Amino acid sequence: MQFGISYISAILKENGHQTRLVVPSRLTEHVVEEAIRDFDPGVVCFTSVFAEFEFMSRLASKVKRSHPDLFLLVGGPHATLRPDECLACAFDAVCVGEGEFPTLELVEQLEDGRSPRGIPNLYIKNGSGVERNEPRPFIEDLDGLPFPDRNMWYDWYANPLSRPSLIVGRGCPFQCTYCCNHALRRVSDGKYVRLRSPENIVAELVDLKATYPLLPEVYLEVETLGFNQEWALELCAHLEEMNSGFEQPLVFGANLRVTPNTTYDELFAALARAKFRFVNIGLESGSERVRREVLKRNYSNEDIIRAVETARKHGLQVGFYNLIGLPGETPADFRETIRMNRRCQPDWFLLSVFFPYPGTALHETCTEMGLLDEPPDPGLERRKPVLDQPGFTKRQISRRFTWSHFLFYAGHRPWREISWMVFLTKVYSSPRLLSVWRAIDRRLHPYEF
Repeated sequence: MQFGISYISAILKENGHQTRLVVPSRLTEHVVEEAIRDFDPGVVCFTSVFAEFEFMSRLASKVKRSHPDLFLLVGGPHATLRPDECLACAFDAVCVGEGEFPTLELVEQLEDGRSPRGIPNLYIKNGSGVERNEPRPFIEDLDGLPFPDRNMWYDWYANPLSRPSLIVGRGCPFQCTYCCNHALRRVSDGKYVRLRSPENIVAELVDLKATYPLLPEVYLEVETLGFNQEWALELCAHLEEMNSGFEQPLVFGANLRVTPNTTYDELFAALARAKFRFVNIGLESGSERVRREVLKRNYSNEDIIRAVETARKHGLQVGFYNLIGLPGETPADFRETIRMNRRCQPDWFLLSVFFPYPGTALHETCTEMGLLDEPPDPGLERRKPVLDQPGFTKRQISRRFTWSHFLFYAGHRPWREISWMVFLTKVYSSPRLLSVWRAIDRRLHPYEF
């Protein structure tokens, strides 16, 4: 579930407006036109990350040709980081930064019959060019927002009970070079890293549980649960008390960013009492040099090992996030990633091929190193290597990516399981094989999204 548009929809509905969600794919573009004919909206809003922007801009052009009087607004990370690129397309306005209140103001001005103007966060096309309005501060009181609109998603998913996420904070305190948080925090004034109160989080969980009594598990979405341990411990106490009133307690998972020389014993004990099943930890690279010099993530391998051992001591499962193909990475560096995964044996892992997202520090690094002769192809996002480095070629990266389950788990997991995961990795890294796989899956499960 995409939280940005879910909160925007909730704000609009709270103020008496109607919304409808459309989730098109490249095979179902017609659903956009069908929804416009059926719903007759006054505004069509698009959200996009870099990989989907070309598709979204093409959809916007089709909508504008068919409905020239409809107002088209685009937001999301890509719009925030590259608004001028969006303004060159069919969109009438671009939202830079958080979109709840800018969208509400836009809708109310249009409903009053006015030409939109003077709305903070919006770049608005007009007869004389573009009105670029200054941003408002980041929303500090997250508790003051309504709960995100989940109902609009249920028309697009067969099973709304499959481990939903619940956002517990916004912003990230760290400056990782592969991420756009360092750029997003400069968009507006005010406090960038914000946390909801434990009481407000529990209120949303209780609301979810009342609607779906059999709900088994919720992922608490936050950049790192360990950023503010006092808040995290208080949250765990509230979750433990809440679960004591449920016949079937809720189970949780969350992200944890390991920080140097931090003791997690008290936090992990509290997570276990609060029914957390797992934590996801970003190892990213097993090479301390790559983490320090390329990623700006300053923790040691011993910090990671101690965190994993402490989690296991308290009965928590651990997942790892890993990257491969980073600028300046060598086969020897990736051997360190293999060594750390074999040492820690995460219960699962995600290995992503590095993708240089525009707006990030590493995109600038790749450009300066001459590794990007042309813009990166969004079709390769996280599944195919983009950088062909002399010391670590695309072929070498692809082979290690495909065989990662073997490299990480051989001798620790059954061969049948490893072989199946290698097969799936190969399928998902090949657009042709993936299209065949999805066609088979749609035939076997015709009623699932």
